[in-house]
Amino acid sequence: MLSLSLTMQEQPYLEQPSRPEEPLPSARREAFSLLIIVICAALVTTFLALFIFRTYQVEGPSMQNTLNNGDKLIIWKVPRTWAKITGHAYIPARGDVIVFNESGLSTYGQQDNKQLIKRVIGLPGDHLIVSGGNVTIYNQAHPSGFDPDKTMGYHIVNPTSGNVNIMLSSHELFMEGDNRPNSLDSRAFGPIDTSQVVGKLVLRVFPINKAGTF
Repeated sequence: MLSLSLTMQEQPYLEQPSRPEEPLPSARREAFSLLIIVICAALVTTFLALFIFRTYQVEGPSMQNTLNNGDKLIIWKVPRTWAKITGHAYIPARGDVIVFNESGLSTYGQQDNKQLIKRVIGLPGDHLIVSGGNVTIYNQAHPSGFDPDKTMGYHIVNPTSGNVNIMLSSHELFMEGDNRPNSLDSRAFGPIDTSQVVGKLVLRVFPINKAGTF
């Protein structure tokens, strides 16, 4: 018994080595990293498009000769985003070219809901008259009236047809295309609400030979 006891005491205690965690296979790690990159890129792209800027392609001739069919533009959305955050209306400047949402266009033979690009002619509080091929605006600064087409420095294709006599409310804008004889705008569907504004044109990127800021 003594011999047996000593033999047992002399037996070394062998710990079972712990098995190290097996790393993910290289292909799986690469796929996971790629997925994270794609998700992050999609989130950043969505954020920029919703709140900062977005690209836009002109369709149709309504803004000629300022913009032509197929021109690729950058629309700046920050002022509109800030207006939403602060709860205030975004009022662009007279003469700005903006993109806005418009519905009910099927009445005029077009897709019912579209984003249009036009120039801001009338601002909140203006009394605007289209008559005899011209636009006249009356407001506190110009009680005798003025023609924005002749004073703002942009170039339009005349005449400005239509018969409009309207007082714009505190949240309405009157929009017209620069190609007046070939533009569906506020002369037909009326003024737009400031909440319809998507953003302001700041840059044309294509065609390259006409690239520039606005």
